Amino acid sequence: MLDERRIHPSSGGAIGRRSGGERYDETPPIRELIGESPSMREVYCLTRQVAQSDASVLLLGETGTGKELIARAIHHLSPRGSGPFIRVNCGALAESLLESELFGHVRGAFTGAVENRAGRFEAAHTGSIFLDEVDSTTAKLQVKLLRVLQEHEFERVGDTKTVRVDVRVIAATNRDLLEEVEQRRFREDLYYRLNVVTIYLPPLRERREDIPLLVGHFIRLYNEKNRRHVPYITAEAMEALKNYDWPGNVRELQNYIERAVVLARGDEIGVDLLPPNVLGRVGPRLGARRRTVEAIACDFVDAVLAQTDLDATDLYERFVEKLEREMLAQVMERCRGVQIKAAAWLGMNRNTLHKKLRQYGLVSPTSPDEAARDAPRSL
Repeated sequence: MLDERRIHPSSGGAIGRRSGGERYDETPPIRELIGESPSMREVYCLTRQVAQSDASVLLLGETGTGKELIARAIHHLSPRGSGPFIRVNCGALAESLLESELFGHVRGAFTGAVENRAGRFEAAHTGSIFLDEVDSTTAKLQVKLLRVLQEHEFERVGDTKTVRVDVRVIAATNRDLLEEVEQRRFREDLYYRLNVVTIYLPPLRERREDIPLLVGHFIRLYNEKNRRHVPYITAEAMEALKNYDWPGNVRELQNYIERAVVLARGDEIGVDLLPPNVLGRVGPRLGARRRTVEAIACDFVDAVLAQTDLDATDLYERFVEKLEREMLAQVMERCRGVQIKAAAWLGMNRNTLHKKLRQYGLVSPTSPDEAARDAPRSL
């Protein structure tokens, strides 16, 4: 059973005092943020402080740690709070589409541009724009972003007229931007313009003491949303959740609790309602059991969806193609590069296999099939 004193803490956070006498607030700035660990209290404090300025903010943290929630909190607590808050997932769109999405376009700028269209920066005028996965932007777009940050102006795609905007930029990434700068994949000058204030969101495995609070919050949320009555969780299930490493962080936990609430047949969540990958750390008995391909596939999809933003538009490319490439690579290795044998094992036409191997860069110039195909024929 959930301990209500932990799920509904009476203090709700803390208000401390700095050495100089200045008071600072460590309570969650918006109700959607759950956690009382020291690392999250520091995040709350920084969020409240930076919100009162107009400085650019860079949010760092793994996927699913709540970067968008912090961005929303910064906006709503700021003097711009009554203005628009516009979110853009830079990693979900191709360069040509992203440029138009951010800066707009004029009629005839490209095929399909049948009318003038304002971009997200114009929509965010007097408010804030949140650029998620900002590391995904290309060099061309980074130049335009730098100009907006420095000059507060840009041109729509296909236009020469300059548009001026008053926008605060909040950016986020789950990568090490300094390393991206060193590898020359991200502009150094843009990095420093974005990185005026940095807020690091810790992964869930570094704040395990917050897991019971999050579990209680999500149980209440999904009971109400799904018209269910599942108010309890067993101690064994809670222990399993606390011991799991959460590669998908809070978003992964949220998905698993919703699943458990929906599938529960009684009034409690037990270990039988938790995914096998969570239970794999509970005991060797569970980890040693041979699992079916269907169960493995189910776990794979669960993990993928738990770590993927709902606005993503490249799931197949990012995951299914990676899985197919790995399958082909391992089959070819076991068949010692013989495509005829690999095609038969896969149940695939040999020409189809050859095309896929080329597509994924898996064809070795010294493979038996390639050597036989390229060998000169006798007349």
